[in-house]
Amino acid sequence: MSFKKYLLTGLLVWLPLAITIWVLLWLMGLLDGIFLGLVTALQAVTSDSMTAFWEQLKHIPGLGVVLVFGGLLITGALVSNVAGRWWLGHWHRLLAKIPVFKSIYNSVKKVSDTLFSSNGNAFRTALLVQYPRAGSWTIAFQTGSPTGEVAKHLGNDFVSVYVPTTPNPTSGFFLMLPRADVIELKMSVDEALTYVISMGSVAPAGAGIAPPK
Repeated sequence: MSFKKYLLTGLLVWLPLAITIWVLLWLMGLLDGIFLGLVTALQAVTSDSMTAFWEQLKHIPGLGVVLVFGGLLITGALVSNVAGRWWLGHWHRLLAKIPVFKSIYNSVKKVSDTLFSSNGNAFRTALLVQYPRAGSWTIAFQTGSPTGEVAKHLGNDFVSVYVPTTPNPTSGFFLMLPRADVIELKMSVDEALTYVISMGSVAPAGAGIAPPK
C-alpha cells in the first residue's frame, strides 16, 4: 500500500515538471525549425562566400527562440511610437488588399486584437453557467457581448461566453446567455482554468460565489 502511495506521490511531483520541459522543448524545436527554413532560403539566394556563415548559424541550438523573442521586442518597441503606428497602419491596409489572404488575415487580426488587447474584456472574467442543461453547472469565461445583427435580435442584456472542455481547454463551446443566468466569480481566470483542467480536483485558492439554490 505504501509502495503505491509513494509511487503516485513521486509521479505528482515530477509529472508537471516533465510536461513543462516537454512543452518548452517542443516550442524550441518548432521555432528552430522555422529559423532553419528561413536560413536555408537565405542561403539559396546569397553568394557562396556566405555559406560558411549560414552553416554556423544552423548549428547554434535555441538561436531561433532568441531571434523570435528579440524580433517581437523590437517590433513592439518600433510600433509604440507615432511613426511606427503610421507604418503599421499602411502595412495592415496593404495586407487587407490581397485577395483570399485578406479574409484570413482580417479574421485572425480581429480575434488576436480582442484576446490580447489591454482594453478588452475577453477572458478576463470567470463565470458560473448552467450547461449543458438547467441544474448542471460549469465554469465559463466571458468573451464580450453580442453585437451587430445578433444584438438586434437578442437585446443588450446578453453576454458572450466560452465554455472550455476538460481536460483540453483549447476546445469548447461559444454561447450567448442572458446576463441574469450567469454568475460572476471572484476567482481569477488562472484559478478557474486550473479548476477546469484538473477536472475539479484542484480547488481555487479564493472563494467564489456559490450558485443559487
